[in-house]
Amino acid sequence: MSRYTPMPPDNFGGLPEEHSTYETSRAVIFPVPLERTTTYERGTRNGPAAIIAASRHMELYDEELQLEPYKEIGIATQPPIDTQDGTLSEVTSELFTAQLSLLDDNKFPVALGGEHALTPPLVSATARTHKDLCVLHIGAHAEMRDEYQGNPASHACTMRRVVEICPAVQVGVRALSEAEAKAIPKLRTKIYWAKDIVRAPLKTWIAKVLEDLGPRVYLTINLDGFDSSIVPSTVAPEPGGLDWHQVTSLVRAVADHKKIVAMDVAELAPRPGYHAADFLAAKLVYKCLGYIFCQS
Repeated sequence: MSRYTPMPPDNFGGLPEEHSTYETSRAVIFPVPLERTTTYERGTRNGPAAIIAASRHMELYDEELQLEPYKEIGIATQPPIDTQDGTLSEVTSELFTAQLSLLDDNKFPVALGGEHALTPPLVSATARTHKDLCVLHIGAHAEMRDEYQGNPASHACTMRRVVEICPAVQVGVRALSEAEAKAIPKLRTKIYWAKDIVRAPLKTWIAKVLEDLGPRVYLTINLDGFDSSIVPSTVAPEPGGLDWHQVTSLVRAVADHKKIVAMDVAELAPRPGYHAADFLAAKLVYKCLGYIFCQS
């Protein structure tokens, strides 16, 4: 009789059914292959599939937490939401409804993007459930334009729409327009500029971020928050960004001191033959879930 090793299941982490059914899982992976307003590179619609494909090759034991987080959490994977049909407004309305449904089922939603324009409707739905919500945004761009190319729902306006819903803290920002620079002091956001933190001791600036955040946090990670030498596979890569340990140390501290209630990872634009960024995004999601659910 021939013997062979079958491929792992086609879900996040390649998890067996006992740890990935919707009913028993606490976290739900929610693929959002959105690509409507990108203006430089393209490819964000392929991000969720690339992250899930890479995740099937991760080691599932976490050396920091000294356990296998998926066994403690249960991680279900939803089918991708249809982002191609209908107007962008209709798509964002559907995202709002889907997020609300997950929260009503007492699930922890993890949206995989997709361009960052997916975040405002998800934050809006989460704010319905958690009245004292604030947003922690890790990203390169301020995204505080009131509109871009005539579109107030552009990915360039994501955080402007978010601060109309609830306050925000932004970490790693290093690109913005003059109009945004003038508007930011009047908006409900606190920015930790990359130039001020990338060479500063972790404990000093992370402690300040914790002071600025409210008790319940929506975490949105635009992968361009990482330095472009680490994650070049984004639609607008920026030099001068954060590294792996800076991002994971921040998330771990926030998860330890606050309650993270939902999250998204956005703007992976996979490059053919280059999988390091896909794998980083997948492991980042898994690390975040471990920090949120498995810290003692």
